[in-house]
Amino acid sequence: MRFIGLNGGIVDAAGAVVSVMDHGLLYGMGVFETFRTYQGKPFQLERHLDRLMDSCRQLGIAHMTDHDGMSRWISELMEANGLQDAYIRYTVTAGEGLLGLPLGDYVKPFEILFAKELPVTKEDVYEKGRVMRLLSLPRNTPESPVRMKSLHYMNNILAKRELERYPAHPGGPAEGLMLTAGGDVAEGIVSNVFFVKEGHLYTPDISTGILPGITRAVVLELAAELGIEAEEGHYSWEVFSGADEIFTTGSVQEIVPVTTLIGSGDQSIVIGQGAAGPVTRALQSAYRRKAGYYV
Repeated sequence: MRFIGLNGGIVDAAGAVVSVMDHGLLYGMGVFETFRTYQGKPFQLERHLDRLMDSCRQLGIAHMTDHDGMSRWISELMEANGLQDAYIRYTVTAGEGLLGLPLGDYVKPFEILFAKELPVTKEDVYEKGRVMRLLSLPRNTPESPVRMKSLHYMNNILAKRELERYPAHPGGPAEGLMLTAGGDVAEGIVSNVFFVKEGHLYTPDISTGILPGITRAVVLELAAELGIEAEEGHYSWEVFSGADEIFTTGSVQEIVPVTTLIGSGDQSIVIGQGAAGPVTRALQSAYRRKAGYYV
């Protein structure tokens, strides 16, 4: 990644700097979005920008951006880095401020845009699935009524470190599952979760403190289009681990089946037939059609 976007422009990565007085650094005041492109076009960009700007309003960060301008900036950065498709991260920090908690709004936010190669994901993971391990670290409660994709990411980092302490599983890289302090299923470290029981689709409700994922929302819309009954609610580990199908969602990895759960005491539970189930496969196909990715 040779070039990085800063405040609408493009600079050499070696020269990209952020002030030590930026309140994104000092107090975690900032938000970001991660997504990917298909055939050079960012998928669900308008929704990502809407979520980011809504979070900025809640944090008192005076920031507006537009779909067309952002699309051009992304295209220019991808071209500078020689990328046909890319993993995109767009960050807005509060910008510079005095040392101490502010009394008013932030009026000069700082924008950072990254574009890098998409992570390599073996295609067979979308059929054979991945491993998901129950973590002991609970999902923290959000600082706001609905969780933001904020720069305060300590809970996720600690969860990742816990996951790395466990022995590697022969099924490949695992995702971690966090429960709420009350014991309800919440979300993965970097993903939302869904499960299927007797043909019905279930996912944790936003009131559990999870991130209202963009891909999560798209999947719920696709389920309605396909005639799959879906429910958002509060579910225990026991209900979750008894599912016929489980999958995770995220903007970069899309819809990935979970075929093995590892619970407390290293108990291993095979989900369904150990491969992507019919509801998961139907949603995978519908999602890729919507994204313009044809297989």
